Order: sequence, then structure tokens, then C-alpha cells
Amino acid sequence: MLTDRRKFIKHLGASVLLTSATLNSLAAKEEHELNILMAEKRTGPNDKIRIATIGMGIMGFNDTRAALTVPGVELVACCDLYKGRLDRAKELYGSTLFTTGDHREILARKDIDAVIIATSDNWHSQIAIDAMHSGKAVYSEKPMVHQISQGLAEIKAQRDTKMVFQVGSQRVSSIAYKKAKELYEGGAIGQINSIEASFNRQSALGAWQYTIPFDASPQNVDWARYQSNAKMKYDYDSKRFFRWRNYREYGTGVAGDLFVHLLSGIHFITGSKGPERIFSIGDLAYWKDGRNVPDVMSAVIHYGETKEHPAFQVTLRVNFISGEGERSTTKIVGSEGVLDLDDENSFTISKHKMPAAPGIGGWDSLSTFTEAQQKALMDDYNKRYSQADQQRPTSPDISYRVPDGYNSSHDHFTNFFDSMRTGKPVVEDAVFGFRAAAPCLACNDSYFENKVIHWDAENMKIV
Repeated sequence: MLTDRRKFIKHLGASVLLTSATLNSLAAKEEHELNILMAEKRTGPNDKIRIATIGMGIMGFNDTRAALTVPGVELVACCDLYKGRLDRAKELYGSTLFTTGDHREILARKDIDAVIIATSDNWHSQIAIDAMHSGKAVYSEKPMVHQISQGLAEIKAQRDTKMVFQVGSQRVSSIAYKKAKELYEGGAIGQINSIEASFNRQSALGAWQYTIPFDASPQNVDWARYQSNAKMKYDYDSKRFFRWRNYREYGTGVAGDLFVHLLSGIHFITGSKGPERIFSIGDLAYWKDGRNVPDVMSAVIHYGETKEHPAFQVTLRVNFISGEGERSTTKIVGSEGVLDLDDENSFTISKHKMPAAPGIGGWDSLSTFTEAQQKALMDDYNKRYSQADQQRPTSPDISYRVPDGYNSSHDHFTNFFDSMRTGKPVVEDAVFGFRAAAPCLACNDSYFENKVIHWDAENMKIV
């Protein structure tokens, strides 16, 4: 199989210039194959990376699975506050796997090189800081902080310890997003002016009503440790533990869970450091199950002109009871076209360029003038503008799709482990992660406080 892949790369070369309207499986497959070959080439007997996962919920198991697809990575320990998930980890990864309900036991081990932090949001920052000071590389699920006030301390910890740190918003490693960024920077849509991005869902699971096990109880859940850093303490509640995204005390709502994916992708493509002004509204429209965050939220975010980009505005929306069904899109609108991204696996560029001539007649005031004035104006217009100038330029759409079986999470973890092995920069460091997370958390502040939030993206602080 490896020989076949090498022959494939050798015959196609390092890059392929496609002149057709479709940039699909050929270029995408080539880049994916190159990534695999390079990962295999970098891995030798002394390059093994030993990892532990802290927080074995949905993302904990998914991240662990993705991390182990990278050559030379070994899972040695897991941590969770529910005993049943530790039992499940041993079912999947072997009875000798070290498991614990205290993440400090993970950080104290000298045989662990990196940790995946996939806990509830309220624990991301503190565990990440402690892990870096313990000499561990950190892969932190997004958002990297629960509160905006935590961001600079986490960035400082990374800079002080110089440990590898990457945030887990995998679309910034997707080959589709890399190609979209390349075309955007090449001027494919002209000058950006607005972006519309959304996540729509229409299911109980999509709205975070996750399954709760029959043995959920204070005997099997370390409830005291779970809420030890929360300002408000509650008696044991299985919903607050297994459906933590629904509660501000432990999660960050739709903004921290989903807006942050959208802004991460937007910042990656545009090179932006962040917005100036943020305002959001929301409702609890359908899932009135005790949650204290909205199930429908919209935000209007303004990005000022910088050296990286002109001024533009972004509208974000999450709808957990959308009649459109399950759908995500990011539509980047420019003066000459639209870049429409479907999640992290495909995109289309449609070009619509204005003609050189401004136009006359049709939905215009021309017909309200006298016939003599109309004729004089039309004669003058046709003298000044050729027929070619009066025609709207046309270009075929450009489309791109990742190859079947492609997984951006694999590439995201490959980038993380490559950084550990080679010292190259990660694709989503603490600064990038915080600049994506903070405006999203500011959407929550705007909603709950009913005000516009002003953000200093360069210095990463509310003003």
C-alpha cells in the first residue's frame, strides 16, 4: 500500500495545476496522500508519543480515536469523573490502561508526553495551564477558555513553558480550507465585505439532550470535583453532568460550541485577528428542558479595516429547531464572487463580476424622461461604452471536495504531533484559539447583558 502511494505521488508530482472548473478529487487526494507519506516518514522507533485523554465524553473518545490514527502515538491513560466511561475506555483500549478520576494523577506521570483535554468547558483552561507547567504538550478542545478573563493567563503559560499547545477546531487543518484560503488570497472573490455563517440542527441529540446511563448516581460520578470551580453549587443532577453544554456554569452555549468553529474557519481564511464590535440576540424557542442558554442565537459582528483585510461584517446563527434540518455553511461574500463552504469538506466559488459600464434602462429612471432625452442619453452611453463593456463577465464555478474517507481531525492531530516532533508551529496555537473563542464568548455576554461588546483584537481584551 505504501509503495502504491509513493508511485501515485511520483507520477503526479508535488502539485497539480487544474485548469477546469472543478478542483476536486485529484488535487485533494494528492495532498491527502502526501500528508500520510510525510507522517509515516517522520515516525521512527524513537518517535513514539505517549498520550492521555482527560474527559472521556463524546469528544474525548472521538479525539482519542483520531489521535491514534497518527503513526507512532500510544494511549497510556484516561481520566473521567464518571466511572462507567473509564470502564468503557478499558473495554476499547485494554484492561492494562491506567484510569483515574483525578486529572492530577495524569499530570504527575513522567511517561506521558501529551494530554488531550476534552472535559466540560469550565475545566479547559485550568487543566491546560497545569498540564503545560507539568511538562505536557496540550491538545485542548474548543473553546480553550470558559471565561474571556482566562485567555491571557493561558497564553502566558504556553509562552513561559514553551510547551506545544493546540486548540481542537479541526477545520483549520482541513485540506478544503487550505485550498479555500489559497483561492481567497489569490483574489477569487474580489474584496471581501460580508460573511454569513450558520449551524442548523433539528434533533434532540443535536440539541444536546444526550443519553444518560442507568447507573448515573453520586456513587459513580465525582460530583464534588466536577463543580468545584463553579461559582454556584448545586445538588447532584445527572442532567447537569451528562448534558453540561446546556448550562452556563459548565458550558458556553451555542456560541462557545459552534460559533467558535465558524470564527476559527473565518479567521483562518481571511487572516483576521478578530472583530471590533459584537452584538447578539437569542431565544429559548423549543428545548425548554431546564437549560439556561438559548437554543436559537444570532450575532452581528463588525471587523474593522486592518493590514490583513478591509472592513467587513459577519452574521452568525445557530438554530437548534430548524426546519431546514442538519446543515452548516459559511458564505464569504466579495465584490466579485462568493466562497460558499459546506462544513469543512467542500466549497464552491461562484463569480459575479460587474460590467465595466454602469448600465442604463431597465429598472432605471431613463423611462421617466422625454423620448428626446432618452435617445440622447442612449446615444451618448453607446459611444462611451462598447458592447463588451456593457456585458457582465462570466466565469465557470469552481468546486472542491475532499476525497472519500478523508478526516480533518486526523490532519489536525498530525499537525499537533508533528509540532511535538519537529518544533514547527502548530496550526491553531493559544493566541489563534483565544482570538476565535473570545468574540464567541462575548456573544454570550452581549446576549445576557443586552449590550454591544467592544473588543481589542490586537491586545485581546474587552474595551
